[in-house]
Amino acid sequence: MLKLRKLELLYGGINVLKPLGDRVVLKAEEEEKTVGGIVLASNAKDKPTTGKVVAVGEGRTLDNGQHVAVSVKEGDKVLFDKYAGREVEYDGEKYLVVHEKDLVAVID
Repeated sequence: MLKLRKLELLYGGINVLKPLGDRVVLKAEEEEKTVGGIVLASNAKDKPTTGKVVAVGEGRTLDNGQHVAVSVKEGDKVLFDKYAGREVEYDGEKYLVVHEKDLVAVID
């Protein structure tokens, strides 16, 4: 995990991580219990695969110069590849930074 120093990026007066390109910042949602209600030890848990979108980049530019925006927005709940992205810690919170291609679906 990459631990960032307290980075003072101001966006609308609030400290945020602002992803570049087609990257998306997620807050992973970890499930504490199994279906039967048993609490698992942290080393026995699988890596989470769902998360809430916290921030999105501006998109990517194709070879022909056309700009393609990211297809998710802040607040979306998404399903992502199990070992996708990079974990970062920012301002005491843990986040996952992934490319848009690592997102599998939006959960309604």
